[in-house]
Amino acid sequence: MATNLSNYVINPPPPPHPSRATTNNLSYLPPSSHAPPQRCCIISIFAINNNDHAIHINKRVDAKSNNNSKELSSSLSKPLTSAQLSNLASRGAPLRVAYQGVRGAYSESAAEKAYPNCEAVPCEQFDTAFEAVEKWIVDRAVLPIENSLGGSIHRNYDLLLRHRLNIVGEVKLAIRHCLLANHGVKMEDLKRVLSHPQALAQCENTLTKWGLVREAADDTAGAAKHVAFSKLKDTGAIASSSAAMFYDLNILAQDIQDDSDNITRFLMLARDPIIPGTDKPFKTSIVFSLEEGPGALFKGLAVFAMRHINLTKVGASALAVIYIF
Repeated sequence: MATNLSNYVINPPPPPHPSRATTNNLSYLPPSSHAPPQRCCIISIFAINNNDHAIHINKRVDAKSNNNSKELSSSLSKPLTSAQLSNLASRGAPLRVAYQGVRGAYSESAAEKAYPNCEAVPCEQFDTAFEAVEKWIVDRAVLPIENSLGGSIHRNYDLLLRHRLNIVGEVKLAIRHCLLANHGVKMEDLKRVLSHPQALAQCENTLTKWGLVREAADDTAGAAKHVAFSKLKDTGAIASSSAAMFYDLNILAQDIQDDSDNITRFLMLARDPIIPGTDKPFKTSIVFSLEEGPGALFKGLAVFAMRHINLTKVGASALAVIYIF
């Protein structure tokens, strides 16, 4: 089945002189003002026929735009194939990959798992990581989208609509929480524990048994950094074993999460899309908006049911759009 993709590529052309920053912290990036998203439908369709041939189409339709799609496509760069993406990652300088958090964060481990031998670049906020890719400061971003216990990370769903980046893969990371403290500090010396609110919630039963007061921090590795740099003697942190190594903290207890099935799914984002190969199935995400009215969601989902397409996840955001996986 032949499909012409020339009218469906939506990524903008690269700037003539991309800049690559030398700093490892992107918090200096000036905030960019993003206008509220126009009503649009961003569709990514993927199917496998009986002969395992893949069809993949990306299309964006702006409700108020009448631009000729042929004229638009002629000025856009061609999408990469999955094989080309692998080749780019395996030669030349290491990829610079942005993640949210500080050194020792779970997101840093996810970035290194997604792109082995990459240069992981920490960013203070999710927005900063998106902007770093768009401004050619880094090559990729690896950001969390869903946790098996905490659910969806809606902020990143909304940022996917506000920024023109493409999902080119995903990676799953098992979250194994550790109780960290400065050297010489024993369990009985601790009175409180710092960590991200989700991490505290995921270790609630264990922390209750230990009788420790919980205090929220911006992220797990940030909590470990604060405990180490402040040389706290009565305070521990819940973070990864990588954070313990990086900030020279002692691991008092490992795997303290209440549920061992704690997995976070991360998206791999790039400026250019990829065309999936036919050698293996690819996961597809679809984002679209609906006009208000009775049965609107039912009608939207019926399109998939009538074609016997199974959905693994359906969600909605405050921007009145539906996410389907």
